[in-house]
Amino acid sequence: MERGELTEVTTGDCSDLYYLDTGMYDTDGYGAAYVLDAEQPAVVETGIGTNHERILAALAELDIAREELAVIAVTHIHLDHAGGAGFLAEACPNADVCVHAAGASLLADPGRLVAGTKAAVGDQWEFYTEPKPIPEDRIREIEGGDVVDLGDHELRVHEAPGHAFHQVVFEDPENDAVFTGDAAGIWIPGTEEIVETSPPSDFDLEQCLEDLETIGEIDPGVLLYTHFGPRKVGDDLEDALAEYGDVLSTWVEAVESKRRELEDDEAVVDHFAETVGSERADTWGERKASAEAAMNVRGVLGYLDGE
Repeated sequence: MERGELTEVTTGDCSDLYYLDTGMYDTDGYGAAYVLDAEQPAVVETGIGTNHERILAALAELDIAREELAVIAVTHIHLDHAGGAGFLAEACPNADVCVHAAGASLLADPGRLVAGTKAAVGDQWEFYTEPKPIPEDRIREIEGGDVVDLGDHELRVHEAPGHAFHQVVFEDPENDAVFTGDAAGIWIPGTEEIVETSPPSDFDLEQCLEDLETIGEIDPGVLLYTHFGPRKVGDDLEDALAEYGDVLSTWVEAVESKRRELEDDEAVVDHFAETVGSERADTWGERKASAEAAMNVRGVLGYLDGE
């Protein structure tokens, strides 16, 4: 699909659902945003903000007036998921921004969020734009067990704090689907490969594995990845989740082993940035693949220090 192109999700039993490639980091097939054309329309995930106009164009293509958008829902406040929320809220004056209560204040006053993001992503920051603060009266704080009512659809909220303490996943029972955020890894549809995501500073392996159990208990037929796109799992859900658990555990073991070998954390980062970056250059381009690997290594190193 082309960046900005709106595509209907026909995977599994999905209806009223669309997604687009936001062109995040000038990379194809990395960052998706979803539009749920429900009685009370919703956008799920907002990208880094740089290309938020593409989401607004998608609403127009679906004949959803900006005043009609009811909900802007983000799985967590990392800026590749929530960076566009303030721009969309400004453009869509009647939409509530639904975000975990633990992260809500950082969308209202994003200074510390920006500083943490700059530290995590390094020179990738050039692809971002400063997020717009969201007025507190526009933010709807959510927690596990809450339900966001969209009329003929609903978003059921489930806690998933392994990737970040402020992460949730959204279950859409009508579509037998779950918006996974980063709780189920990064899906590469072209090669049907699932790969790790373990950024600083909150990554916790054991909790990530518990989050996979949470998704398993929901038992969806479709996983809707922010990175990237819909995936039908059906009866293979257990295997799909187990595969990501293995990928994530193996990744942490590899970083830990290389740390023991090199005894220099920056050398460990450089090693994986080069090797993993080279392996995934055909998918995301060498620069993004290398930067992604370096960020994920730093997250694992922080986790190992905290054990």
